[in-house]
Amino acid sequence: MVNATKGLFISCDIPMAQFIINLNASLPASQKFIIHILDSTHLFVQPHVGEMIKSAIAEFRKENSFEKPT
Repeated sequence: MVNATKGLFISCDIPMAQFIINLNASLPASQKFIIHILDSTHLFVQPHVGEMIKSAIAEFRKENSFEKPT
């Protein structure tokens, strides 16, 4: 019998995949969202976490952006 799981497929570069994996690891067990790590650049996650991942990435990029001093 076929077993199908609804989810969100993420394709990204290796550093961003590691960021998402680390984000998942920092959550309690009941809130972990990664269903399967397919390879170093592809993840399969629960469908409801897309916006949460996008906002975490945006916050990370905002914190790590260089702003020229005035």
